Amino acid sequence: MKIGMFTSGYQRSELEDFFKDARRFNYDYIELWGGRPHAYPNDLKKGKLNQLLKLRDKYEIPIKVYTPEHNSYPYNYMIGDENQRRESIEYLKNAIEMGKAMGAEYTVISAGHAGYMASSKEIWDRLCISVTELVECAQQNDQILLIEALTPFESNVCTTANDLFDIVNHINSPYFGAMCDLVPPYVQNESIMTYFKKLGKNLKHLHIIDSDGKSDTHLLPGDGTIPLKELMKEIKESGYEGGATIELVTSYINEPSLYAKLAIDRLKNIIEC
Repeated sequence: MKIGMFTSGYQRSELEDFFKDARRFNYDYIELWGGRPHAYPNDLKKGKLNQLLKLRDKYEIPIKVYTPEHNSYPYNYMIGDENQRRESIEYLKNAIEMGKAMGAEYTVISAGHAGYMASSKEIWDRLCISVTELVECAQQNDQILLIEALTPFESNVCTTANDLFDIVNHINSPYFGAMCDLVPPYVQNESIMTYFKKLGKNLKHLHIIDSDGKSDTHLLPGDGTIPLKELMKEIKESGYEGGATIELVTSYINEPSLYAKLAIDRLKNIIEC
């Protein structure tokens, strides 16, 4: 299984730092966080992409996944009026184009909170309309779009394996699939392996991380309560063939290099045991 570095924790560092660290710590690829100052889609489209590609080639570290920042201010296609939805969709279309331009295999989205007054039908209709538009853009750009479940702390739209199954099968496109972050199923007592069984080949990517089982906090492998050693064996036996990004986010933003090294060393030890 190829292991990737998530770059969100490097947002206070120089752009070159995470390419350099990915190379020296023996990560297989980068999952590029699409926020400022490094890889905000609109900045990339205005010319910053070239600097990114030069560093990718210099350090020979592929950008396998592009994950634009959204669902919080100001972009969330699941809430607000049609103008706000439209603006969020256009933003994500730019992200899909930039994902293709940087050579990423996947661009990843999620579905933000729809607000407390939205009915189940309103949520479903808005999700379907929005994702359909984005998948059409992905097809035009020959880019595969993935959707991930969020925790119930973050959203009331796609939070379970069933939610992902429903939208992936409704869209029914080779340009659309799902990914699994270990935290959402774990904090709501949902079987993680259910994602593999229900989604099958439509499950194309993973975020490997640990959890306290009580919050959406993403912890270093070994610092939480997920039985990662046993889980990784189950994942391997399931026939899963995709990659796994260690999704360290802002909990480790003060020393991203130290924790990026510790995280991959721990995960490799878990996998090899």
